[in-house]
Amino acid sequence: MTTLTIQVGESLADALQDFGKTLQAVIDGEEVAPHFGVGFENMAQMGAVFSPKRWELVETLKKTGAQSIYALAKRLNRHYRNVHQDVAMLSEWMVIEKDASGKVFVPWDEIDIQWPLQRLAA
Repeated sequence: MTTLTIQVGESLADALQDFGKTLQAVIDGEEVAPHFGVGFENMAQMGAVFSPKRWELVETLKKTGAQSIYALAKRLNRHYRNVHQDVAMLSEWMVIEKDASGKVFVPWDEIDIQWPLQRLAA
């Protein structure tokens, strides 16, 4: 199963520290499990990227499979330009990809959103 992890509330310093540990493990010849993830400083930042319309787009695309942006816009009953903008944004954040024929699809079996609230309470 392929999982995209969305981490909310992790500082850039913490993310870089985790990256440094992983890089050192690779340099030391250790086997490192692949990790696909994106991070946001806070929930407001994540909400600006993942609007309800974009989540609907992701769900629809996962259910229906790879298709053109035009076909997706028709299926969602939305204007092509808006769907194109949403696909571009979600592609930047690794949620959607394009195949060799230019059709868009969701490559993930699961999207795991992590928002550790204990960090906020500390």
